[in-house]
Order: sequence, then C-alpha cells, then structure tokens
Amino acid sequence: MLNEDELKNELAERVLKRFFADGKSFEDNLLNTKIDEEFLTSLKNELTEKISGKINEPPKSKAAESKTVETSKIDPNSFAGKAEILIEALPYIQEFYGKTVVVKYGGNAMINDELKEKVMQDIALMKYTGINVVIVHGGGPEITQFLKKVGKESSFVSGLRVTDEETVEIAEMVLAGKINSEIVMLLNRRGVRSVGLSGKDADLIHAEKKLATVYEQGEKTKVDIGYVGKTKKIDIRVVEDLIKSGYVPVIAPIGVGEDGESYNINADYVAADIAGALKAEKLLLLTDTEGVYKNFEDKSSFISTLSASDAREWIKSGIIVGGMIPKIEACLRALQSGTGKAHIIDGRLPHSIILELFTASGIGTQVE
Repeated sequence: MLNEDELKNELAERVLKRFFADGKSFEDNLLNTKIDEEFLTSLKNELTEKISGKINEPPKSKAAESKTVETSKIDPNSFAGKAEILIEALPYIQEFYGKTVVVKYGGNAMINDELKEKVMQDIALMKYTGINVVIVHGGGPEITQFLKKVGKESSFVSGLRVTDEETVEIAEMVLAGKINSEIVMLLNRRGVRSVGLSGKDADLIHAEKKLATVYEQGEKTKVDIGYVGKTKKIDIRVVEDLIKSGYVPVIAPIGVGEDGESYNINADYVAADIAGALKAEKLLLLTDTEGVYKNFEDKSSFISTLSASDAREWIKSGIIVGGMIPKIEACLRALQSGTGKAHIIDGRLPHSIILELFTASGIGTQVE
C-alpha cells in the first residue's frame, strides 16, 4: 500500500503530466484546456485502488514490510479524502490562474494569531497557484487600543470615528506602519514577495472629506467628523506594476487630499475601489459573520447567492442593517466598477479564503 507521501507524489505527477501534455507549456494547457470529467474520474479511481491496495505491487523487502505495518494503522479513507479535495480544487485553480483577487483583510482574523496564520497560508497558496493577490487591510481595533495608550478617547458618529488631526496621524502610523509592515513580514516569511503601500504612495488613493449622516428628530443632517475620507480617484498603476513583477501589494486605507492632508478611509470601500480599478475577478471581504441572512434570527435563512438588485432593495427595506450595510455597499461598488463577483466570508473560520475559492459549495455570501 502507498504511504501518504507516495500518494501526494502520485497525484502531483499525474496532474503535472496532464498539464504538460502535447508538448505545450503548463500555462498554455492550464489556460486553454478544460479538465474533463473522464480524466478526473479515472484519476480518482486509480488513486482509490492504490489506496486500497487492489493494484498489484512488487514483493516488498523485510524493511518495506515493517513500513507497511506502520502505514496500515492509518485510515485509508483519510488518504482518499485528501485526494478528493485536491481533485475538487483543480477546476478552480485552472479558472483563477492568472486572474486577480482582492482580499479585504480585517476583523477577528487580524487579531487572533492562529487565524492570522491561516490567512497567510491561504494567501500563499493562492499566489503559488497563479492567482494575483492584492490585500487591503483595516485596523480599527488596533487604532482604538493605541489611542487609549496615549490617553485619547475615541468618539463615533453613525459608526464613523471622529478623527481630528492628532487622531489621523495615529491612525496612519498604526495602519501604514505597524499593521502593514507586519502583514508584509508574515508573507515574506512564507516566500511570498510582498510590498506595503498606503494610498499616499504613488498617488494611489486620492481622497476627499466624508461627512457623516446623522438622523435627529426624524431629520437627516450631515456632520463634519474631521479627517475621515472617501475615495475620489484611484491611480492603479503602481499596483499593476507590482503585480506584473510578481509581488503581492498590501495596501493601508489612507488617502491623500488635494492639499496633501491624510484621510482615514473605510477599508471595505477602499478594497472595492481597488478591485474595480483592477477589474478583478473577485473581491473577498473577511468579516466576523457567516454572511447575509434574510432574517438574522433564523439561521435557515442564510443567503449563499445574492443578486445586486436584491441587495439594493434589502438595504432600502431594512432587511440588511447595521455593519452589514457598508459590506454590501462595497460589494455593489466593486461590481458596478467591473469586478466579476464579490464575496462576504467569515474570517473566523480557519482557511475561509480557500474554502470559498476552491470548493464547489463555498462558505459565504456571493453578491453578483
């Protein structure tokens, strides 16, 4: 019987032979060939037979027999399951090869060290399977913690932090300095070449002041909350250049105003605008919830696929409320600007990114 390492080598060899067929390059075959069902079926059947020991193998030496005793203790179904997972992923690897996926990294996945490790592994896997990955990150909780350390209390209006000149300086330091450099370091340690950027680099994000909407006594008013911004224009050239050179851009959501002032911008919206400017295949928003529910109290009302028209209507009718509104609005912005599909996924679930990308069922809510 095959041990686990032999099984992995067998699978890899079969797949590589498939994609180097007919004297063509791997890239040509991957981009121009469809993985037919007959190939997948035959591969699964042969691997299953090898796992079950049904294919005759040459006589083993005494040393080999002792190894067989050890490996026979392992449940062969675990081997079959691993092979099945890899085979299920093959069509998605082919589909997304050479495409761009923008990941908005935030929520608990940025705070929990174990989840942080899983996210970095997912991004490394994406990169090594030929996907162009761009990361936009948030950092609200860390900004709040740092403000407390320096004795500055945070205040919010309609969910937006009131940001004076001192606060935006601290926000920029935390986002573009501490968080951004840590993500770059974690990726570089895994062999993924990464470059940190803020929106101020190469005029990437041109910003303008964003006024908060406040409802008082039934009337809607606009309130100036300081250096909180919104995207005015994206100059995507530096990101495109980095992608072409094989790097993963890691972007902090700080924009620059007309007079050179810094603006802190909602990372969901920045990710959406970056995805739209790149005409990305997908936008993935990591959140601290499973996705969208038609009725949050009823877990059976989970929505795996949501149309853009329904999303707009559900915001108006109050089905989508609270913190989910900016997530959905970001998805709609991305789609309107040319992104293929947008996904809201639960970053609290280990390996949520690859589960969404490389499995048939996915795990979150897809907006299209």
